[in-house]
Amino acid sequence: MAPALLTFLALSLAAAPSRPPRLTLFITVDALGTDLLLRSRPHLHKGIASLLNQGAFFPNARYQQAENVTAAGHATLSTGASPWRHGIVGNRIINRATNRLEPVFADASHPVLDAPLTVEDVSPDRLMAETLSDRLRLFTQQRGKAVAIASKARAAIAQGGRLGQAFWFNETMGRFVTGTYYAKFVPSWVQAFNERKLPDSYFSKDWTLLLPKSEYLGEDDRPFESNAFGLGRTFPHPLTGMRTAPGLESREALNVTPMMNEVLVEFAKAALDAEQLGRRDAPDLLWVSFSPVDRTYHLFGPYSWEMQDMLVRLDQSIAELLQAAERAAGGRSNLLVVLTADHGGAAIPEEWAAAGLQATRVHPNSLRDGLNKELKARFGVELVVGVEETDLYLNTKVINDRHLDGLAIRRAAAQWLSGQPSVAYAVAKDDLAAPLELGGYGQALRMGYYPERSGDVLFILKAFNVMTDEDTGTSHAQPYSYDNQVPLVFMGKGVKPGLYREEVHPVDVAPTLASLLQMGFPAQAEGKPLTQMMTTDR
Repeated sequence: MAPALLTFLALSLAAAPSRPPRLTLFITVDALGTDLLLRSRPHLHKGIASLLNQGAFFPNARYQQAENVTAAGHATLSTGASPWRHGIVGNRIINRATNRLEPVFADASHPVLDAPLTVEDVSPDRLMAETLSDRLRLFTQQRGKAVAIASKARAAIAQGGRLGQAFWFNETMGRFVTGTYYAKFVPSWVQAFNERKLPDSYFSKDWTLLLPKSEYLGEDDRPFESNAFGLGRTFPHPLTGMRTAPGLESREALNVTPMMNEVLVEFAKAALDAEQLGRRDAPDLLWVSFSPVDRTYHLFGPYSWEMQDMLVRLDQSIAELLQAAERAAGGRSNLLVVLTADHGGAAIPEEWAAAGLQATRVHPNSLRDGLNKELKARFGVELVVGVEETDLYLNTKVINDRHLDGLAIRRAAAQWLSGQPSVAYAVAKDDLAAPLELGGYGQALRMGYYPERSGDVLFILKAFNVMTDEDTGTSHAQPYSYDNQVPLVFMGKGVKPGLYREEVHPVDVAPTLASLLQMGFPAQAEGKPLTQMMTTDR
């Protein structure tokens, strides 16, 4: 062969662009704050450990909105936008037409397939921004697939978007479901999986400790842990839900435990096989959200033996999922993996208080009732419809019908809230755009505000104050590092391993993945690609 031709071929091969990964596996661990992960790391030796050791690890990814909850976090990860753009401000909102609290993804016109009609998360109709799933489907002209899996509907829907597929676990029916928005019938492979009745096979089992007791820090039985679903406060935890046969209560108990993570992995493996993900020319995307971690966290807190054991067992489940994804993609060279979280979480407030911090448990109904009394004294009528995390909703119909001064009422409500011992700052929606610092929380409040969904007054609790309806357990949703700082890890094709300590934001995840998939960003994305951890391959 002539030297000139050899030179031409060499230059052509050098200039040829590398292909995007065949399969992208996006793992979201619900409620995995950075602090929790780093504290658990000495006991992690399998799946999570391999990602941290072999991937690009950003321990300082911080959400920028004030309210940090599941639906908002998953929507931000999938769209590359904050709630002020994608519209998913929280898990639940007050429907202005009915003045009733409802799930943010409720949609009466698209119910769950083959299920009783209930008000629940069912469709992405209220998602106002394009997701990475949508962009992949359009970019590949429908050849690439996007499948989202979770035990929470709001997690799967936020990541499946409008053009992907979304499946979630229905506790009442004991099977994985989807909505009529996504399909006219349940896929045959999902039916086949459900016929195995894998969740109910755990009915006669207990959640036991995986490691010797000496490996767990603190005490097993701690004050203010929950005793929900018949699980008890100490190991072993029975999964019967206090029933004599499998049913709703036993599945609710299962959904709190790492055994449900095992079910999710099995369902993800079924999806990989049935949908042939990673086996075709077009790139595919598989989202798996490990929702049970959040449920364990809510009931037992981040320092509990339950959470410590959850992370060790999750490490094993993720290792199994990684192996399945690698096989599906035909090797690690064709696989891209992301691991992150939708939010972190507070400790049990009484635990913080016992340690000497100014912490307390805040009941939203107490705020609602106190404010209603104040507004009735000033304006002659009770006006508070509800308090949901950082949002306070007023009865706009009554305000309009009685020709009351809405602005005066909203400012009066904000003033009263600001005077409460547990509240750091409150602001009427009318003043949100004012050129004020808003107590230092202005940017976080603005990033999370969407007019049609957010409250009439927005407020933030003081640090270490935890809002919850329950007298036990804990929660999240505030703009403090324990709630908004999460780990972010990339591993695989196109990724340069290392520890990256700079602060980044979850809105950067979708643009980064779009860059690695060699396609444009989701339409409303406001983040930037994390080029510092990308290889220089063409």
